[in-house]
Amino acid sequence: MSERGAVDGAKDFQEKLRRLGTLVGDLDQLPGGGSKAATREMIQLLMEIHGAGLERMMEIVFETGGATLVDRLGEDPIVRHLLLLYSLHPEDLESRVAKAIDTAKTRLRKFDAQVELTGMQDGDVTLRLKTSAHACGSTAKNLKAIIEECLYEQAPDVTSLTIVVPSEESTGFVPIGSLIKHAADAHTGVRVDVESAD
Repeated sequence: MSERGAVDGAKDFQEKLRRLGTLVGDLDQLPGGGSKAATREMIQLLMEIHGAGLERMMEIVFETGGATLVDRLGEDPIVRHLLLLYSLHPEDLESRVAKAIDTAKTRLRKFDAQVELTGMQDGDVTLRLKTSAHACGSTAKNLKAIIEECLYEQAPDVTSLTIVVPSEESTGFVPIGSLIKHAADAHTGVRVDVESAD
């Protein structure tokens, strides 16, 4: 399979996983009854059977000296999500988040932006995005989208993601209203103290 085919296959697989999650969630909205309970039990049993089988496969590969192969499976865009679904991924969450941040840093470099991890606890991840002085709001929004894509590609199991864009970073922009007010104050001799709303 070509690299492009693998990427397309991974996106298709992610979409199917999302759809499966939606359908399972829809079961809760159905009226009660035996068929609803039976469907839930069937899904749960399938998950347990598949999970046990995958776990044993990973053990056999590892036991036969396939540690490198296990790592490679964890990096594959389709297999990675399957292993995450069953909590069998060879890398822990912290390692995958760090890898995602490294990928994001590489992609953000061409936009003269940086991202850094500022906190991570119980699956809640907080990142800080530093943009260049000439970046506008829409640029920051696009940069945040890149970070989200990188993070959820490597660590879709994070509980929450917060990306902080410090508003106090100087952009070199002075509102015209501020200039007009300053000129008026200078003529009237009135002194105005302005406090930052940081």
